[in-house]
Amino acid sequence: MNLAQTPLALAVATTSTTCPYCGVGCGVTASLKDDGRISVQGDAQHPANFGRLCVKGSALAETVDLDGRLLHPQVRDAQGALQQVSWDQALEQVASKFSAVIAEHGPDAVALYVSGQLLTEDYYIANKLMKGYIGSANIDTNSRLCMSSAVAGHKRAFGEDLVPVCYEDLELADLIVLVGSNAAWCHPILFQRIAKLKETRPALRLVVIDPRRTATCELADLHLPVKAGTDVWLFNGLMSYLAHRGLRDNAFIAAHTKGFEEALAVADAECADPATVARICKVDLQDLLAFYEAFAETEKVVTGFSMGVNQSSVGTDKVNSIINCHLATGRIGRPGMGPFSITGQPNAMGGREVGGLANMLAAHMDLDQPLHREIVQGFWQSPRIADKPGLKAVDMFRSIEEGRIKAVWIMATNPLVSLPDADLVQRALQKCELVVSSDVITQTDTNALAHVLLPALAWGEKDGTVTNSERRISRQRAFLTAPGEARGDWQIICEVARRMGFAGFDFDGPQAIFDEHARLSAYRNGEADAGGAQRARRVFNLSGLTGMDKAAYDAMAPIQWPVQRLSDGSISGTARVLEDHRFTHADGCARFVPTAPRTPGHAVCEDYPLILNTGRVRDHWHTMTRTGKSATLASHIPESFIDLHPQDALLYGVREGGLARISSRWGAMVARVQHGGGIPRGNVFVPIHWNGQSASDARVGAVVNPVVDPVSGEPEFKHTPVAIEEFRVGWHGFILTRHALDLDDITHWTRVQGRDFVRYELAGRNHISDHTAWARALLGVQADDADWLEYEDLSDGSYRAVHVVDDRIDMCLFMSARPDLPSRSWLAGLFAKDKLEEADRVGLLVGQPIEKGADAGPTVCSCFGVGRNTICNAIRAQGLTEVSQVTACVKAGGNCGSCVPEIKKLMVEIRVQGEAEARERETAA
Repeated sequence: MNLAQTPLALAVATTSTTCPYCGVGCGVTASLKDDGRISVQGDAQHPANFGRLCVKGSALAETVDLDGRLLHPQVRDAQGALQQVSWDQALEQVASKFSAVIAEHGPDAVALYVSGQLLTEDYYIANKLMKGYIGSANIDTNSRLCMSSAVAGHKRAFGEDLVPVCYEDLELADLIVLVGSNAAWCHPILFQRIAKLKETRPALRLVVIDPRRTATCELADLHLPVKAGTDVWLFNGLMSYLAHRGLRDNAFIAAHTKGFEEALAVADAECADPATVARICKVDLQDLLAFYEAFAETEKVVTGFSMGVNQSSVGTDKVNSIINCHLATGRIGRPGMGPFSITGQPNAMGGREVGGLANMLAAHMDLDQPLHREIVQGFWQSPRIADKPGLKAVDMFRSIEEGRIKAVWIMATNPLVSLPDADLVQRALQKCELVVSSDVITQTDTNALAHVLLPALAWGEKDGTVTNSERRISRQRAFLTAPGEARGDWQIICEVARRMGFAGFDFDGPQAIFDEHARLSAYRNGEADAGGAQRARRVFNLSGLTGMDKAAYDAMAPIQWPVQRLSDGSISGTARVLEDHRFTHADGCARFVPTAPRTPGHAVCEDYPLILNTGRVRDHWHTMTRTGKSATLASHIPESFIDLHPQDALLYGVREGGLARISSRWGAMVARVQHGGGIPRGNVFVPIHWNGQSASDARVGAVVNPVVDPVSGEPEFKHTPVAIEEFRVGWHGFILTRHALDLDDITHWTRVQGRDFVRYELAGRNHISDHTAWARALLGVQADDADWLEYEDLSDGSYRAVHVVDDRIDMCLFMSARPDLPSRSWLAGLFAKDKLEEADRVGLLVGQPIEKGADAGPTVCSCFGVGRNTICNAIRAQGLTEVSQVTACVKAGGNCGSCVPEIKKLMVEIRVQGEAEARERETAA
């Protein structure tokens, strides 16, 4: 990203920082090249990634420009227009309105909705303000949507939210089980670590448990395509299998656990017979037994689980059914084994540390324990302390819609896109008396309904810490100066707190906040009340990091908690916890949790016969506020899609490549149909990323079932009953243009960022009698502009128009009655040219490149921009049979490895096609 024309002042020195995407927590180095460009590379010294980056991390430099940035405080006037105001005006409006609402309606009439994108220091201040000074626990986080079931499962089993394993355990394991985790796309660096291990240690086995056949399954020794929502049956069956074949660790169970017999009785009730489990889970019995036997005979087992487990109305029971199997075999707290929650966001763990969830206190303490409340309030010297859990995310916005919450402050998140039943969220914010949003981008679905917009610092500008999935604390360091009037989130919160009359918020920087956070983690840690019933011992402890000055904080190396200071003054982190098998429950024992199987959410019915599953795609992140800026990341999957089985498509009258409408009891959305080959009958998959800024009607959150897990409050993103029908249009088309367009009158559109242009995918229902006049009006080209190329064929409804300025292509429009339009990748290449050649002009009119090889095809390898046609041509021409050969030939697959499963799939398809053609030739001969 060339920032030479932006008002940013850039540091020349290389800065070590941390990636802002998934919970792997990769180290990144950012530096300024001589030509004024920012260079982002993996940090070879960081123990989370050792220099490797996925394509999202590699493309970070493309996302730090100021296009669309919120640079000044804005307040909406009586007519609904945003007006720029001073910081004093904006902060005073927030503080005075919050204070007035609290005075009239009480502290529970206000709320904070925060994010795993915040730094730990920001999170800490927000939690302190809400729970210790306002006196309400109505602060929750978008991390509720991704890992709160893991938190609840950990607390039930261990007494504290603890991840027992570390990344090294993956390398020490002999069996890795991934449950509900498409790690190849969602946690690519961890997945590549596993892939490398399988190359060097073929005896390592990988089992993937997932209803979909994802890219991750391409590496698996065994894929169990369980019926969505049946994980508890599967793992209850495993527990029963282990217990009744003499494979349980009786000594460990007796010495370190409670509740085994009760949990086993529940597991045995429905899951003692593997054949019954196989039938319920809809998996092959022999495959099920192969998994059970592999788990039974392998001591070193790591069971990694992610959103497919957590995002469920039975998510906490899923987590505990997995943990039960590890406790039953004593496979926890030792190298190479244990249950492993793979978190989604870069600082979901940091938020958990500071009590960012509505039912927690800071430093892993609990709202429902008077001793814990006394400790936190005493440490903060705060005027009050929340004494009951606040509203979790879904209930919070329902309460706003009902008028019980009058003011809400949203930080670093976009709930109008990411929450389930998102249309309710829209109604809630429209009704709310005060909606405040701290954000880095002006135009988001949520910000369109905010009364006050506060400009926050973005990645590269802000300074603090994050904690990854293996409890490793890393520094995010600023290498860009603050643009405009943007401020750190902690600064904004402190300013509002002071204006509300609260002391305790006079920090001079993130270092001081981190020190307070660390001191609280150690404060009265280990204390018990007089009767011994309540205990304050927490494994979470940062005592070794207290007392750091700014220089030490700035230089802090990545370290895993708990952190202690040794007698010689050195600091020691902890790779894996629970090695002493001492758990945080008052008696020091872990708990088996009975997990009676139950089906998730609502069942399918005649009106809604299919099950919707949602999730991520490889190259995008959450609601695309950051990744949507990158042409590299947009090139792989440019628009939302509905993936379903071909037989279901035939049954419900939708066609691959055409548009379809998905609807549920809660809402609807429209996207393009595809057959990815990994979806079982009766299921559909839709990605979560597209929003009202990037597409006309692709917010899948509007469709998602808002039912939540009764323990964790995590919504059911994986099991929504839906219907599908054709979304009929009269024409399909696309535009590539160097200028942003207003497409509000187009029936269906998707906006895609290109490298030298913006691309719009279109479809319409309107009848166009004069294509030339309509196209010129849409593109804003004057009727007398002579350099206008066009072609029309009334017989098939095709139309092409190209506007050329100074011999450069300025914009082009392609339309057809069918969705099979010319290659966008070929046209994208024309926008990089300073001058169109005559062959290019001819190709534009013909609708295809004249020169052989000009069309690289849809992007497969985003890291190097390698298209499908380029890869396929190389495989055919040179007889390539290994991914390493493809990499050596065209570079694809040579960086993050996320595209390796797709390359393997292409090689198989080409081999099968070649064999079929050979048989045809033999038959003909």
